[in-house]
Formats: sequence, structure tokens, C-alpha cells
Amino acid sequence: MSDVLLVASGGAVGAVLRYLTGRVAARLGPGTVFPWDTFAVNVVGSLVLGVLTGAVMGGAAGHFVQLLLGVGLCGALTTYSTFSYETLRLAESGAVRLAVANVAASIAAGVGAAFGGFALAQALFA
Repeated sequence: MSDVLLVASGGAVGAVLRYLTGRVAARLGPGTVFPWDTFAVNVVGSLVLGVLTGAVMGGAAGHFVQLLLGVGLCGALTTYSTFSYETLRLAESGAVRLAVANVAASIAAGVGAAFGGFALAQALFA
């Protein structure tokens, strides 16, 4: 399978998962101003990328898995542009504290998830 098809296949699944996450979040928390759906997909994507990186470095996953899951699935699932837009929207609407909390929590949770995923993969595959 070509590299482009691997990325496209993973991206198709990631895009659908991103859409479904937004739909579930809308049902579970209508009227909530904090962007929980974007926060969740970005943290989960960071965790998956951490695990994947550790697996690749440990020799348990290769180039094809990296393209399918890392570039394709996580690339379509996670969203920096939506995170940025939603943070700006929070600040413009007067919810400056929530905007700052979104930035701080997203960075801390995303980086923490990536490190945690990497450590998990290293423990499993090293």
C-alpha cells in the first residue's frame, strides 16, 4: 500500500472519530462553553502519538503504522486550529479565565499524555 493511501486511510478514520466526538460532546454537555470535545481529542491524540513513538523506537511498530496512525489518524483526529479558534472565541466572549485554562490544561494534558504514552510504550516494547 502506498504511503499516501496509508495516510488517507488513517485520516478518514480520524476525521470520522473527530466528528463523532463533537456530536457526543454536544449531547452530553449542551450549553457548556468549555470546548471539551477538542480538549479530549487533542489529549487522546497526544497519548496515541506518545505510544506510537515509543513503539517505533522500541522496534514494535514500523513506518507503515507510523503513517497510518500517527500522520493519518492522529493528524485528522487532533486539531490545533480548532483549539486556537475556540480559545480566541472564549476570550472574545469575556470568558478570559476559561480561555487561559483551556490553553494551560491543553498543553499540560497533551504533553503529559504524550510523555505517559511514550513511557508506557517504552515499558512494553523496550
